[in-house]
Amino acid sequence: MVERKKIMIPEGDKVKVSVGEEDFPFEISPMFEGERIRKGDMFVELAGPKAIGFELVVSLPPDQVEDMKATLIGIDLDEMEEGGRYPFAMIYYIAGEKIDQDIEPVVERRNHEFQNYIEGYMHINSRDTIWCRIGKNAIKKGLKSLLQIAKATMMLYKNEMPFIEKIEAVYITDRELVERLLNEYAKPIYEERDARVEQLHDEDVDEFYSCTLCQSFAPTNVCIISPDRPSLCGAITWFDARAAAKIDPEGPNRSVPKGECIDPIAGEYTGVNEFAKQESGGTVERVKLHSFFDCPHTSCGCFEVIGFYMPEVDGIGFVHRGYPHPAPNGLPFSTMAGQTGGGKQVVGFLGIGMAYFRSKKFLQADGGWYRVVWMPKELKEKVLKYIPEEMRDKIATEEDAKTIEELKEFLKREDHPVVKGVVRPVDGRKITEGWVEEVKEEEKVEEVKEVPAEALPAIQLPEIPQVSAMPSIRLIIKNARIYIDKIVVRKVEEKKR
Repeated sequence: MVERKKIMIPEGDKVKVSVGEEDFPFEISPMFEGERIRKGDMFVELAGPKAIGFELVVSLPPDQVEDMKATLIGIDLDEMEEGGRYPFAMIYYIAGEKIDQDIEPVVERRNHEFQNYIEGYMHINSRDTIWCRIGKNAIKKGLKSLLQIAKATMMLYKNEMPFIEKIEAVYITDRELVERLLNEYAKPIYEERDARVEQLHDEDVDEFYSCTLCQSFAPTNVCIISPDRPSLCGAITWFDARAAAKIDPEGPNRSVPKGECIDPIAGEYTGVNEFAKQESGGTVERVKLHSFFDCPHTSCGCFEVIGFYMPEVDGIGFVHRGYPHPAPNGLPFSTMAGQTGGGKQVVGFLGIGMAYFRSKKFLQADGGWYRVVWMPKELKEKVLKYIPEEMRDKIATEEDAKTIEELKEFLKREDHPVVKGVVRPVDGRKITEGWVEEVKEEEKVEEVKEVPAEALPAIQLPEIPQVSAMPSIRLIIKNARIYIDKIVVRKVEEKKR
């Protein structure tokens, strides 16, 4: 178990503290949930794809938590430049009779919901992929400090989750401290949470759980959380959702009876289908938890990773949030996110949480890792230990291939399963036929006998007049095969004036 304790504030760091009540210069209401702050309306951006950040909830004994105290380490809004991007960490210490470590990620995920109640403030994603923006209008209305955001968020926590008896917040904008705490403090806790569920599988439980927190951004999204498939945002495992459902049965994490298992390989259940249809307003009728192509899981917008199909190689690539370059299909993460998100079922694109790469059932209906052909080096290194050893060198990164053509050459060279056909490990069934290689016609070279010129028949070609006004055109055709059955040359009669 990772030890839960308060962080140490380095000597010499700039610190602000707020204790007690606070008057807010902004409205707080669910009506602002789903508000997007575009770049042109942004005062500053905190964390996100171009700056480091994280959020974390830590449970502590009551005597170690100073209720409603907010601390800021680093510069505040009044020292930030308009249009700037800054590192950002949010740590909440919570205490209460009903609180234990199982409830930490549940409380942590609600930060996304509560902070979006704040007028002029945007929060998306979770864990170490958070992305926040503060609008210019919020500054004009009197927002002066991140401590005001912290106090409003803590107030919402205590109002909406009364089992939290004490809560304390620490916000950090000091880059060096954010980076150090992410690696030494937050990530070990994230890893511990994820590791708990690795020994439990879908068939071991009678019910799954839902998460509808992202429906403000994706109205038809229904996140189904099972032991083998964590949430798309990566923040909630089956254990976390179970703990949340016990505390608040009518909240965003509710019990979903599995019902009858229709397809054990693709992960389709009657109970899940009924729940998805109900919660999506009839938009989604069937969900297969472990399939990429057939009734795939819906994708919200907080997913950590996007899977994308490349028909040219009949393989699946993955790209994580924050990867700045186009994938081999020519599309960057941001463009694919627009195609994928919104609560849609999109064959060819799929949002997942990073922890799903750990799953023993990872896309098993489509061959799992044996269908994966490309991922950024950074992402591959993070999940390397979960890739079957025989596939590790066969999956390309941006260092091996940046285009489809380069990817084709790499996969041929490494003899990737997609080239000759994928056999899925779960049942030994061959599910793809492999690439259809172009059949190269052998050129037949016949010996040509010389024929005397006088023996050739005379062919009189019509005289083609030259038009001096016509510009000369040089046509170059490369890498093309041209087949001509016959050439017909006709003389064009001049029209009588």
